Amino acid sequence: MADTNARLSELTQKYQSVLHSMEQEHVQLQNVNMQDAKLFIRGVAPSEEAKNKVWDQIKLVDPSYGDLIADISVDQSPQAGAPSGTQAAAPSASPSSRATAGATYTVRPGDSLSKISKEVYGDPNQYMRIFDANRDKLKDPNKIQVGQQLSIPKRDG
Repeated sequence: MADTNARLSELTQKYQSVLHSMEQEHVQLQNVNMQDAKLFIRGVAPSEEAKNKVWDQIKLVDPSYGDLIADISVDQSPQAGAPSGTQAAAPSASPSSRATAGATYTVRPGDSLSKISKEVYGDPNQYMRIFDANRDKLKDPNKIQVGQQLSIPKRDG
């Protein structure tokens, strides 16, 4: 037990700048503990940008992060204050040309179904449409892999 605590302390100190970055980016820290002789950090970021900044810091500390398991998800809850049924601020331009309804989409690093849904439909909460159209490839809407080809269903109407 003493060895585990010493290792936890050592790794927590090594990744202190990552923990500080999480605090600066308002990442809600859920737990920090040892798992399989590695430091395990779990948190929920307020945005994809915040999550990416934390990962940038992790790579600065140790590009291989061989002694770290980081599980950082992005908060998918609707923005507080927006009445239900209304859409948050509409995108300033039409959805990106790389993801369009009725097409095939190749998953890139940092993507999530809700991010793809926001890009295609202008609404991250439509991610289940993409999941439902790809049930043959996906078992869990939170688990997509870089390089996967996804079918993007057309908008209704």
